[in-house]
Amino acid sequence: MAASRAAEAQKRDRAFWLRLKEEMVAAAPALGIDKIGVASPDPFVELKERLVRHRELGYESGFEEPDLDKRTNPALLFDEPRSIIAIAVAYPSKLKDPPVSEPGARRGILSRSAWGEDYHRVLNVRLERLAAWLAERVPEARGLSMVDTGALSDRAVAERAGIGWSGKNSLILTSEWGSWVYLGEMITNLPLPPDTPAEDGCGECTKCIDACPTGALVGPGQLNAQKCISFLTQTKGIVADEMMTKIGNRLYGCDTCQIVCPVNRGKDARHHPELLPDPEVAKPLLQPLLTLGNREFKERFGSSSAAWRGRKPIQRNALIGLGNFRDEAAVPDIARVLREDPRFELRATAAWALGRIGGEEAEAALREAAETDRDGEVVAAAGRALVALAQPDRRTARKSEQR
Repeated sequence: MAASRAAEAQKRDRAFWLRLKEEMVAAAPALGIDKIGVASPDPFVELKERLVRHRELGYESGFEEPDLDKRTNPALLFDEPRSIIAIAVAYPSKLKDPPVSEPGARRGILSRSAWGEDYHRVLNVRLERLAAWLAERVPEARGLSMVDTGALSDRAVAERAGIGWSGKNSLILTSEWGSWVYLGEMITNLPLPPDTPAEDGCGECTKCIDACPTGALVGPGQLNAQKCISFLTQTKGIVADEMMTKIGNRLYGCDTCQIVCPVNRGKDARHHPELLPDPEVAKPLLQPLLTLGNREFKERFGSSSAAWRGRKPIQRNALIGLGNFRDEAAVPDIARVLREDPRFELRATAAWALGRIGGEEAEAALREAAETDRDGEVVAAAGRALVALAQPDRRTARKSEQR
């Protein structure tokens, strides 16, 4: 039966596939897809060369598919691929009536990609609709869909399919929605005619590179993930002191390179209800996060892509945010984490935060931890915090703040 279906597909001429592609593009909005394009399934030779160099330099995050051949050769993932369909779904970039962060009620922020329902689920539903649409017209159609966690590079496929150009911030930029888009793709056995890649629209602009808080954008389109705040907020361990100061109040992800991008200016998609943000989830109060149990965390953040690493990174980042705000009202809650939390990563981060804030209560908690905590990293963090608090410039600054 499979052979007869393949033979039937081969009988269709180029005009049929061109017409099918045109109908697919026209049907995309009704399927919940904002932009759709087609790429050839040829190996991504240049991409592989860049990825090899990327690995040699130690720029990988560790979240990627480790097999570079699978990341760059669709034929290793799907039997006899004939085309790859790329899709883009736009998401909001602005909060309406955002809650205010103020003394005693400091707030963190999730990156815009995590504001609404988890985009993996959203785009997989879109791709399922697309697969059903294709199967109605071509019964022998086969496809393999992936969103973000698949082996292929979403950005490389989107660029080849004409969805947008690869920006200097390493993101795909579309003329319609800027980089505020989620990407997904479907490898198929359908010989759909490919689109032409979009022309570069960045020109001489380097605002994203210049604005990167940690210098993670080491060149146009080249990202050192190990220094990227978005990556750091998703790790589960202890973050280096100098990086914590740069994380600010970010709980998940970082949008700096997108916010400064001129192409993104004024673009705010709000036509997909499931992607509209709940302000109290997108910009939550920090102190209550410190005591969230697993059930509460899942109830509140479980529908967001920010939940994929669990509550520990979010709670650690909440401590970082409180430390960077230097709000003394948070000291009792942070000190409680330092004394009672069973996770050494959070205790060490709490020590750093208390060292940023200072004051008698903070110093007392740090001295207690330095003397009694059983984990060497926590003891070391408490020691560094106490040394920082003893610096003359810190004490002078605190007196000035209290006047």
